[in-house]
Amino acid sequence: MSNPQYMCLDGDIVPFEDARVHVMAPAIKYAALVFEGMRGWWNAEQEEMYLFRIPDHLKRLRQSMKVMRFDADYSDEYLIDRLRELIRANELRQDIHIRLSVFLVGDGEMDATGPTAFSISALPKGRMVKEVGGIECAVSSWNRISDNATPPRVKCGANYVNGRLALLQAKADGYDSVIILNPNGKVAESPGACLFIIRDGVPATPAATQGILESITRSTLVQLFDEALGLQAREREIDRTELYCAEEMFFCGTGYQVLPVVSIDRLKVGNGEIGPLTAKLAETYVSITRGTVADHPEWRIPAYGEG
Repeated sequence: MSNPQYMCLDGDIVPFEDARVHVMAPAIKYAALVFEGMRGWWNAEQEEMYLFRIPDHLKRLRQSMKVMRFDADYSDEYLIDRLRELIRANELRQDIHIRLSVFLVGDGEMDATGPTAFSISALPKGRMVKEVGGIECAVSSWNRISDNATPPRVKCGANYVNGRLALLQAKADGYDSVIILNPNGKVAESPGACLFIIRDGVPATPAATQGILESITRSTLVQLFDEALGLQAREREIDRTELYCAEEMFFCGTGYQVLPVVSIDRLKVGNGEIGPLTAKLAETYVSITRGTVADHPEWRIPAYGEG
């Protein structure tokens, strides 16, 4: 699918090909960049694009900027207005993936904290065939980064090298994706998503202190497990062998939504098919994000209408 006509660069709507940063900027030299991945969901019946939990993403972006000591502050209202302006300029009327990045420009060195700039892209994104039927995963030989090294709760570009190494190895070995263990040998997450298992009918997900990104989708699903399924998701340590004993398993994230895992290290998860709890949770999540049900209107911001 072709790129949209426009991006937002430091507040201005510019042609897609003109959204550039110099190769000597700290963003390039030292990976001095933080970002958020967000989603817009098109509701054809209402002819509206719903932006999901944007203030929560911006809160996490601000936390990442603080830890990285960036000299910048952007209000929620300003960034949301720029995002809506971009979507309208591109006349997007389909599901999209949004990337909002804040980065260091100029020609500073490793200790630079400014100046900063930001960019917003909004690209069409549907579902891949593999996502519909579930994916096959391995447990990586690479360890997850730790909070006292390069903290996973900071959503910065440099952190994704860890997941990239693990994912490339898994792909070379014939898997769709990979699960990474933290330095203590406990389950952390995948390269770009958090993880849930269902064991003995009880959902569980690694705690926020286990080397994971503090995922907004993960927190949404913890709440929806309770509201839609009457189940209390446990946030705890998860052993590697629990992955083999689970009845159901799925990844979750802004880009992934709810993505079933049907095998791990060539062992079937449950019966090797998408489990009923996973399927029900995925259906509930999509209906809320797309606004086809009235639940949780506070999570949705219309891109075209008022609100």
